[in-house]
Amino acid sequence: MRDGSVNFVGYGSPVPRDRAVETGSAAAPLQGKTVLLIHPAWHSCGSHKVFVAQAQAYRALGARLLELAIADFPGQIEGSAAHAAYLGATQDLQADRRYFTGMPLRAVLAPAFLRSFKDWLHGNYAAVLVETARLASLPAEVMELPEIDLIHCNHFFCMLAAVKVRGDRGCPILLDTHDLQARQFALRQPGSWTLPPAATYDSMLRIELDNMAAAEVLIHLNAEEAATFEQLMPDKRHVLIFPAVEPISTGRGRSDIIIVASANYPNFLGIAWFLSEVMPHIPDAPVKIIGNIDQEFRRRAPALFREHAASFAGYTGDLNKAYAEAAAVLLPVTEGFGISIKTIEALSSGAPLIATERAFRGMGTDPAQLANVTLASDALEFAAAIRQVTQANCLLADDRMKSDTRRLYDRVFSPVAYRQALAALAKPLLHPERKQVGSANR
Repeated sequence: MRDGSVNFVGYGSPVPRDRAVETGSAAAPLQGKTVLLIHPAWHSCGSHKVFVAQAQAYRALGARLLELAIADFPGQIEGSAAHAAYLGATQDLQADRRYFTGMPLRAVLAPAFLRSFKDWLHGNYAAVLVETARLASLPAEVMELPEIDLIHCNHFFCMLAAVKVRGDRGCPILLDTHDLQARQFALRQPGSWTLPPAATYDSMLRIELDNMAAAEVLIHLNAEEAATFEQLMPDKRHVLIFPAVEPISTGRGRSDIIIVASANYPNFLGIAWFLSEVMPHIPDAPVKIIGNIDQEFRRRAPALFREHAASFAGYTGDLNKAYAEAAAVLLPVTEGFGISIKTIEALSSGAPLIATERAFRGMGTDPAQLANVTLASDALEFAAAIRQVTQANCLLADDRMKSDTRRLYDRVFSPVAYRQALAALAKPLLHPERKQVGSANR
């Protein structure tokens, strides 16, 4: 079991936490450096929380942070309604300057995009994402910036923008892979409408790997992901840095038993299993399903949604309150790859957790050793654990702060732990003697 006493910065090469920052100012080792953070223009999801943590870490380390969000749908460009909505939903992402771009609607007629759209009809999501990002018009102000010391890119399809911005600057690019996306795409295919023949996993994987090649360092968010990419790309430098998630305030708990989930297909599969297989054994359990996952059920399983409509609470702007008042948090994860951000969030709450073992995938942690975690291998065990927690007294706030899950969160997934790991990676890459050029290639 990895107990969090080390950072796995440089996969397979643990670095003790107290030695994570050895050069520069301990308070601001990246003082005077400019970092460009590039990512998809997503919000209300686990990936967005990772982007927020990255921005917070770089600013705390003293860097000047510029942020570029790239929309993944045609017509969502700077100044559009989508841009305004995105800014309104991402006030928690703080940067010294924020930029937004996307593919102009007229570009849907471009032959390359039409070819990628045809691929999309067959379930090749990698192809259309890459082409959408390629056709995005990068802001002139970004291209003309006199100095960029480091580019931190998220997701393989945003690498096209990172490479364009780098131009002849020569600054290093870090790529956060966010799991092996070809696996996620293949998982999504059966639940989506596609034309036969369906795009193969190998065809999508090749697109993903080709677009990752220009990065100097590949950052992985979980142990399984790191091991897989090490095997697929043995010539690249691979670094495992567990993601940081802002802590949830602990509370005294009440009667609610909650599931928190955003609208994505793996979450849909897990909650559909819970509603179909577990809830019939505990029909009176006060379960609340929080988050915009209700949208997936309205679209994919309207009958199941109607049957359990009272359990769906929808989006909330106050997750702290939801977790604080929860008697227990449920993690009915049945599918999906990559580390689960909602599991990390639940760990920080210190509340009793009832979960499948898959909820802890990629964490390098044995959840069976955590006193306030109950693992359930099937629907009957899950239902029995819920009955037990409804009959027990909830943990008090002080107890939750001292719980095993909260202690694990503090050691491994807190902003402080992430900041130390990122500093240990970034500092050696930023050579003070490197001279910047006046502008990049366009």
